[in-house]
Amino acid sequence: MRAITQSVACFLLACSSLVHGQDKLNVLFIAVDDLRTSLGCYGDPVSKTPHLDALAKSGQIFTRAYCQQAVCNPSRQSVLSGRRPDSIRIWTLVDHFRQTAPDVVSLPQYFKEQGWFAQAFGKIYHGQTGMSDPPSWSVPEQFHDVPKGDDYLLPENQAGPDNKNAKMASYEAADTGDDAYRDGQVAAAAIQALREKRTQPFFIAVGFRKPHLPFSVPKKYWDLYDPAAIPLPVHPTSPTGAPEIARHEWKELRGYADIPAEGPLSAEKQRQLRHGYYAAVSYTDAQIGRVLEELDSQGLRDKTVVVLWSDHGFHLGEQDLWCKDTNYELATRVPLFLRVPGQKNPGVPIPALAELVDLYPTLVELCSLPRPQGLDGKSLVPLLQDATAKVRPFAISQFPRPWQQKEQPQNMGYTLRNERWRYVEWLDFNTRQHLSRELYDMQDCLIEHSNLAEQAEYAATVADLSRQLHAVLDPNVQPLKKSRKKKK
Repeated sequence: MRAITQSVACFLLACSSLVHGQDKLNVLFIAVDDLRTSLGCYGDPVSKTPHLDALAKSGQIFTRAYCQQAVCNPSRQSVLSGRRPDSIRIWTLVDHFRQTAPDVVSLPQYFKEQGWFAQAFGKIYHGQTGMSDPPSWSVPEQFHDVPKGDDYLLPENQAGPDNKNAKMASYEAADTGDDAYRDGQVAAAAIQALREKRTQPFFIAVGFRKPHLPFSVPKKYWDLYDPAAIPLPVHPTSPTGAPEIARHEWKELRGYADIPAEGPLSAEKQRQLRHGYYAAVSYTDAQIGRVLEELDSQGLRDKTVVVLWSDHGFHLGEQDLWCKDTNYELATRVPLFLRVPGQKNPGVPIPALAELVDLYPTLVELCSLPRPQGLDGKSLVPLLQDATAKVRPFAISQFPRPWQQKEQPQNMGYTLRNERWRYVEWLDFNTRQHLSRELYDMQDCLIEHSNLAEQAEYAATVADLSRQLHAVLDPNVQPLKKSRKKKK
């Protein structure tokens, strides 16, 4: 441990020489919506992501990183505040920590206050009307509020007097260039910002919306994949013995015009959706590549910390689920990349457990800034020096039920993920009364198959994991009782 501590100190000293010399480290903060990670025994060998692959080689990828709540707004506000959803009381798509935890200083706001120029392009906070955050940025955000209708270019998908549904087809493949769709425009704007020479360090946040539904991207990215070779989902049934509260009815997906309101999807439709997801991933990968190439061409690589993360994962029909909104591995596990000037182990994957809430203290430490009080995360800097080290024994995620999107929680599922087990405990959110439990052995396969929580032979394991979980949870957290006030 002493050797690790000394190694970290040397690494930070090297970073500090940059920060306190003529050049402070810049931060390029890239967020991707709904990007899932490849998982162990079943894998996802289909996706074609050359630029993400290159980033993993030039930096390091955390192979076991987890979000705090597998849906956009709570996850993003958790990352940007450095606090868990319960700490800031954000569990829905419509609340903002500026009302629920007004003393919080956001991650980009903190860098701005320390002398960095902070600018945002695309979806960083939740991208809808009223969810921008002017205090976080030096200049107004760009492309942060994108109406659903802007996801479509083809005439047949345009909403009109006879069809007012903004969620038209679940996919689109227009024969057009990258910048015709919004993420291409986001990349172009970020590139222009990198070209503007500034006299102060920058914190540039770039948020890509794809592969979020609808899977609307240029046709050339669809053409990267053979439709006949798109596999159907592995393990397409709900885990044996899982409580009903653990699953959902794909409300997000069923809102699209070409998806049935109830019942299963045909094999053809499943392949089509999976094809669209992979195409959208490759499109986003190309935009990431454009931005990273510009960073290099401007001579900024050796002065810039690059972090890339996804707000949550995604189900593509596995476990009879589509989209996110669960406490399972596919929804909670996320891609997380870090590239740091002077990195000791570029290209070496980091298998230690990590959480997205760890990003705030990590970036603060890498840039030699004082750690603000009240952060819930742990710095991942020791893992950059020793990929075999550990900073936490488990990762915690949560999800409310019913998932009504605009209501405060009635019930909450908390999940603890350690190196072997996924344990989920469902509680009445007001009374903290126990509702049900789930226990999955993830040692040999990284997808939940069979709930073992009620089997006598696992009683001691359940008791131990429950104790560890409740040692972390705040027993006094309560939902918001006041009516929401519009964020100023």
